[in-house]
Amino acid sequence: METKIISVSEANLDPLGAAAQLLKNGGLVAFPTETVYGLGAVYNNPSSILQIFAVKGRPADNPLIVHIWRLEQLQELTDEVSAKAIRLIESFWPGPLTLIFRKKQIVSPVVSAGLDSIAVRMPAHPVAAKLLQLTGIPVAAPSANLSGRPSPTRGSHVILDLAGKIDLIIDAGPASNGIESTVLSTIHEPCVILRPGSVTKEMIEDVLHETVDISGNQTEDRPVAPGMKYRHYAPEAPLFLVEGDNGKVVSEINRLLAISPDRKAVVIGSTENIGRYHNEWVLDYGPRRAPEIIAARLYEILRFCDQLPIEIIYVEGVDTGGVGLAVVNRIRKAAGGNIIHVS
Repeated sequence: METKIISVSEANLDPLGAAAQLLKNGGLVAFPTETVYGLGAVYNNPSSILQIFAVKGRPADNPLIVHIWRLEQLQELTDEVSAKAIRLIESFWPGPLTLIFRKKQIVSPVVSAGLDSIAVRMPAHPVAAKLLQLTGIPVAAPSANLSGRPSPTRGSHVILDLAGKIDLIIDAGPASNGIESTVLSTIHEPCVILRPGSVTKEMIEDVLHETVDISGNQTEDRPVAPGMKYRHYAPEAPLFLVEGDNGKVVSEINRLLAISPDRKAVVIGSTENIGRYHNEWVLDYGPRRAPEIIAARLYEILRFCDQLPIEIIYVEGVDTGGVGLAVVNRIRKAAGGNIIHVS
């Protein structure tokens, strides 16, 4: 398949008309959002949705997020919007918050991976919003990468993974947030965060005036939201996350480097600590006090590691306050169980 690639900006949205028509005709289109790039198909075309799973190599039990551009479209997907959901929508839509609702029976089980619930969000990115408006049909879209790989935060990442496999890639520069949306279930009592993101637990609780739960990793049963069950976000080389006391983390990583001095490694650490590591390749993921910067850089750094002739990656742990919880969630998923805790 020949993949068409177009460059679009907020000042030049003209090419989106043809992209919207392609979606309506059953095509697959990769497009930017403020979180990461998504791989979209109209939600009411099951064959196109199945093609998303095939192109990505995505497990069939991993549900998709449906993207809308106006609230009226929510009526196509669910009959049950609680008062809590309305308050969250008023506070965070458009934006990086995905809400879980009970789905209408007419919505294909292919979209929801057989679940009776559906994940929905309204992206804030102007290109995504215009594309969805022109399409006029809700668009189901996971991240536009091969399953398990770091999510794409630039058009070039999508091109590397999916060129020749989909119809169109819309390149609109870097995604600002850099990590996927927060996923919150409004059908549980209390509400539960199924995947942390840049809309934080604290922000949600401030709106709802009540405590919300955070789900643990799901490893056996069907995942109820994207990113819960499988290893995700992983570069090619094995990644080890080292968590715990900041000073001891640095010492432990240096100890691990010294054990196998001939093994080519890269260290990913904070701005404050990068000068303390004894290694040829040390990558700065940002200041410890600014997890939103780390979030914006994380996937690009992990993808850059694939360009280096390395055999192992060591990542310095991040504090879990605020957006840091989402960053740690993504790194732990990338590590796939390779987690070292020092205290």
